[in-house]
Amino acid sequence: SMQCFPGLVLALSSLLGALALLQLSLYLRVPSRYGKHEERLCRQRGRLPARCAWFLQELPSFLVPALLLALRSPPRLEPLGCRLLCCLFCWHYFYRTFIYPFFTRGRPFPLQLLFFGMLFCIYNGFLQGYYLIYCAEYPNDWCTDIRFTSGLLLFLLGMGINIHSDLLLRQLRKPGEVTYKIPQGGLFTYVSGANYFGEIVEWFGFAIATWSLPAFAFAFFTLCCIGPRAYHHHRYYLKTFTDYPKSRKALIPFVF
Repeated sequence: SMQCFPGLVLALSSLLGALALLQLSLYLRVPSRYGKHEERLCRQRGRLPARCAWFLQELPSFLVPALLLALRSPPRLEPLGCRLLCCLFCWHYFYRTFIYPFFTRGRPFPLQLLFFGMLFCIYNGFLQGYYLIYCAEYPNDWCTDIRFTSGLLLFLLGMGINIHSDLLLRQLRKPGEVTYKIPQGGLFTYVSGANYFGEIVEWFGFAIATWSLPAFAFAFFTLCCIGPRAYHHHRYYLKTFTDYPKSRKALIPFVF
């Protein structure tokens, strides 16, 4: 049976924080070459249909914690707060793996990005699952702690915004369409990256509820990874559409 090694948790969390800063430095000025920011000459080389790619990329984040839980002896999580936290993580990735891909209408996905995405999901799935299943220690009344309850509310709010925003984006395109249009409704009234804002709120809520270094490192990585993408989306919309609402912010309503 596995044991908890705090040094391993610290090292993996620190590396995740370093990767977050690397992402920020690489893509703050220049967007990652995917979707609307992709070079036309590269669009048909080495790629998978979006549905298949999203399924394969997100699957490890669901399977790895499930495998770690299966290897644990006895195979259970205590107390209830710890069990709920692990369920939140797996719930998000169950949706991203088994529901979201079958509704997406995105462009074909580059294999190179898919490979790195899968590596990250294996890495982060192991880190979050290993910490919660083998290392985390919570008091029996953690479910009533203000950190848990406020974090849970933020997580649910963020997930709701993320799912609703994805739905609005899907409705912009008819089946088979690949053109880009101005998102409307929901939080898109205020920000260009409503779906990204929702996911960032979701993982910071998870970090607060978990109150752990691995979860905060993941939330920071999420911010550094998709925050710049929201910024570049915003600039793309302003450049492409002359009637794009000038009052919209890139990521955070009324601020940025």
